[in-house]
Amino acid sequence: MSRFLQIHPEDNVVVCLEEMKKDENIVLSNGLSITAIEDIPAGHKIAIKDLKEGDNIVKYGYPIGHATENISTGRWVHTHDIKTNLEGILSYKYEPDKEDIEKKKALMGTKNRIFKGFVRANGKVGIRNEVWIIPTVGCVNNIATALAKEANKYVTGSVDEVVAFTHNYGCSQTGDDQEHTRTILSDLINHPNAGGVLVLGLGCENSNIDVLKPYIGKVDESRVKFLVCQKSDDEMEEGLELLQEIIDVASKDEREDADCSKLIIGLKCGGSDGFSGITANPLVGRISDRIIEHGGTSILTEVPEMFGAETILMNRCKDEATFNATVDMINGFKEYFTKQGEPIYENPSPGNKAGGITTLEDKSLGCTQKSGDYPVMNVLEYGERTDVTGLNLLCAPGNDLCAATALASAGAQIVLFTTGRGTPFACPVPTMKIASNNTIADKKSNWIDFRAGQILEGKTFDELTDELFDKIIRTASGEKLKSEEAGFHDMAIWKRGVTL
Repeated sequence: MSRFLQIHPEDNVVVCLEEMKKDENIVLSNGLSITAIEDIPAGHKIAIKDLKEGDNIVKYGYPIGHATENISTGRWVHTHDIKTNLEGILSYKYEPDKEDIEKKKALMGTKNRIFKGFVRANGKVGIRNEVWIIPTVGCVNNIATALAKEANKYVTGSVDEVVAFTHNYGCSQTGDDQEHTRTILSDLINHPNAGGVLVLGLGCENSNIDVLKPYIGKVDESRVKFLVCQKSDDEMEEGLELLQEIIDVASKDEREDADCSKLIIGLKCGGSDGFSGITANPLVGRISDRIIEHGGTSILTEVPEMFGAETILMNRCKDEATFNATVDMINGFKEYFTKQGEPIYENPSPGNKAGGITTLEDKSLGCTQKSGDYPVMNVLEYGERTDVTGLNLLCAPGNDLCAATALASAGAQIVLFTTGRGTPFACPVPTMKIASNNTIADKKSNWIDFRAGQILEGKTFDELTDELFDKIIRTASGEKLKSEEAGFHDMAIWKRGVTL
């Protein structure tokens, strides 16, 4: 295994694939020998030429910031000597490679593959057959949890389990916050991974069941049932009766052949490190491309982690209208920060920096690789469900739980979650953890589902793309992920406004 990686020929830094000690040497492909003038952690960057204060630091072939002081060849390049180039709200110009976009569009849906899923009456396909309890308000969270615990005793047939998705909202909200809560809840109630749903209300909340029903739309009354706790003499007894009725119906569902064009995958990263942009994220980008080639859909979110790499996505937009929607999403998110009096570029996190990521550009250029190479076909507002195949962009924050929940509400049946630091969480749909390095994969084998760090040991992207795609098909067909085996299920709604 090489001890370093120069990602792009124009880069003036390389990534150390293992820790380098002071006075150790590396030899570049052009024969130039570089001597480390200090200890440099694995995943971090080393300068391969002398840089002056103000010079751009180039990684992935793009500037990731500028030097804040003179940097000698062989020096550790990180937060102590780089500053972001990003500032303010920008103007953008649509500069697509139209020939490449049309070429890629012609390849969409040209491949076929089958998985075993639960085909719903509306034509959507679930990869799980769970019974969900969706509270309309946080006041009934404990009742929802207690009902799920009791109802799991009655699980039978093809039902996987009963899950309560608790949250803090549904009341004391105004404006967009209240609308977003209603939209997210209705999206989940209609999700194909749920064979049935108990909607659990309190009765006096702003987003009570009667208010929520128009958002939910028409439902199969044998699978979606409603309970208002304030109107019930015994909500536990009545809730369990309703759940048993739902389980009786859903338990008869069977997996059947479904085309991969029915798959929608969410793309998410968290706890990224210096390896994420060279192993796990580009691997997931290849998976996104493959899903799209099979007629399926991928959704990329985390808008703040597009900052600094957004023009790459913008120039892949299928047309100018999609480009304009992307510009609005990016600049709208920046305005959200400034209205709150917060700096736009307060990123990366401490864990990202410890792992070797220095600036937001550094992080974003790695993060956006999850989107692959296919055109951007659609831009979604927060809480909007996709009905467009191919690559979608979704407006949501970088926060892992909020963003992953948004991906599920947009229609994703599975989320591919890349990480260099590790995390145990799961969202409302199966959440596959893909490790960027083998150290975290070995240490947290109870969290990690796939080892993208094998690329650092000599496996090719083609080999691992085949392996990961096969695992996704098995997962879609019923194979459990680590977080599912642990019984983890999380959801979080993005709050932007006041609480009454």
